[in-house]
Amino acid sequence: MSRIFLLDGHPDPSPERLCAALADAYAGGARRSGHEVRRFDLGAMEFPLLRTRDDFEHGAVCKDVAHVQDALRWADHIVVFHPLWMGSQPALLKGLFEQVFRYGFVLSNPEDKRSTQLLKGKSAHIVMTMGMSAFSYRWYYGAHAMRALERSLLRFVGISPVRRTLIGGAEELSQRKRRNWLNRMREFGAQAQ
Repeated sequence: MSRIFLLDGHPDPSPERLCAALADAYAGGARRSGHEVRRFDLGAMEFPLLRTRDDFEHGAVCKDVAHVQDALRWADHIVVFHPLWMGSQPALLKGLFEQVFRYGFVLSNPEDKRSTQLLKGKSAHIVMTMGMSAFSYRWYYGAHAMRALERSLLRFVGISPVRRTLIGGAEELSQRKRRNWLNRMREFGAQAQ
């Protein structure tokens, strides 16, 4: 059985959000199959934004960020759900990533960017919801926000492979399509994918 870190990366804590429903479905499928899940909801977290290099390299780690770091160390598999906002992740989610993925946490020697990747061997799955079609985002816009998260953050710290799921037209999903996506998330959770 796998240990799964799950993050609902939507800054709005409303349980009616599609990201929340997808995260619930994934967690439910995982737990029913015997996997352990530690879930975090961005909208319920409190942390400061980093403003200086000194804050990034030496600033105190607040309680919520420390809990996320502990869960990431513990996990075998990482799942992040988030909406596409203005072509990228919501600012608060980026702020959390900046707090969590500091060099001392992800590399054994912060002075040597080629040092041991402390999260190596973990896998991940990014689920991104968006108003536009997934096809347009992937082929016309190049899925740059997805690629940046995958390559410049997760793979940089040793997390691989990284699976992607793009859910387009999120605001206009029919009940049937919504049910299908929720069922798909339950299956991914059951398989710890």
